[in-house]
Amino acid sequence: MPTGGPAAGPIRDDQHPWRLGVRGRLWFDRLLVAGMGLLTLGHVLSDQPVSFVLAVLEVLPLLWRRTRPGAAFAAVAGVSVLQAVAITEPTVGQLAFPVAVYSVARWSPRWQGVAALLVGYAGALVAAVRWLMGFDADLTAAALIPYTVTIGAIVTAAWALGFAAQERERYVASLLARAEQAERMAEREVELAARDERSRIAREMHDVVAHGLSVIVIQADGARYAAAKDPDVAVETLETISATGRSALAEMRRLLGLLRDGDTGVVPQPSLDDVRHLVDEARAAGMRVDADLPADLSDGLPEVPDGVGLAAYRIVQEALTNVRKHAGPSAAVCIRVAVGRDVEVEVRDDGRGAAAQSDGHGLGLVGMRERAAVHGGSVTAGPAAGGGYVVSARLPL
Repeated sequence: MPTGGPAAGPIRDDQHPWRLGVRGRLWFDRLLVAGMGLLTLGHVLSDQPVSFVLAVLEVLPLLWRRTRPGAAFAAVAGVSVLQAVAITEPTVGQLAFPVAVYSVARWSPRWQGVAALLVGYAGALVAAVRWLMGFDADLTAAALIPYTVTIGAIVTAAWALGFAAQERERYVASLLARAEQAERMAEREVELAARDERSRIAREMHDVVAHGLSVIVIQADGARYAAAKDPDVAVETLETISATGRSALAEMRRLLGLLRDGDTGVVPQPSLDDVRHLVDEARAAGMRVDADLPADLSDGLPEVPDGVGLAAYRIVQEALTNVRKHAGPSAAVCIRVAVGRDVEVEVRDDGRGAAAQSDGHGLGLVGMRERAAVHGGSVTAGPAAGGGYVVSARLPL
């Protein structure tokens, strides 16, 4: 049975990457803000009310860092600018800045993350200048560079972590999408395979039923006319009808078994050797048959695959059924089967040919062509020159 990939079946919950739920994320952000809020109480103990207020204003926007990361970063950055203007010493609230940069890089479009990184670099330089001024240090390159690089490194690390997390989420989402697509494709292939199997079984059922019933009907008609003159003929005919009916019933049971899970029937598929049984059956039904068949398929002839043998058997079977239905009661049939590089089948009769009546609803020729096409072969059928009808098939080996 065809499959769409290495794994079939629905994706289980334990196959998805673990992550916090909606409530878990909400409580995580609350605890993060609460923890930073506790740290800001140090400014109160140090008698720094302005620093405390600024630190609280920097921390609070983190509550919306997942739902509105861009707005949260803008709020944190705005309060940081206000802090740089109002005071010269660092505050605990500045820990919120790298968290806000991470959030933008993690959940916002790419350009917003890059903008936040550039703002962070500018803020690193401003913070270094303000801290040196607060320490009454000289604003020299030797003093500014260590502060600026250290703060810039923290901002870069936060941005890189957020960017990597966003890339990982996109990659995981693409893997899940491809897995779901592969699952849908596998289901589609299974559906197509089931449809092909139903079509194959329908062709088999048509061949079995049409052939069996045509033999039974002809034999029954003959027995009805012969019974008055020769009862022994009627008895022989009834035996033929019984044997044909049992054979058709056995094949139908096997085909119906294909439709049940775990039951494939017990009767083997007909093969090329079984064409002899068709000939014997046709002769027993009163048809004049001249057969040219391979003497022994195992005697120096190429091996015929089971599928090709079954197709050849069904083509001969359907051709004989058409002879019974359309060629007329006195038609003679010539059957030729040859095995070489191809399996060649020809069924020719001398019946009505183009004058035969058809209701236009038959599926026999369509089924023969479909069987041949499955194996890369072809079937031609039509009135023969000089009268009659001929069916020719070629099935490559």
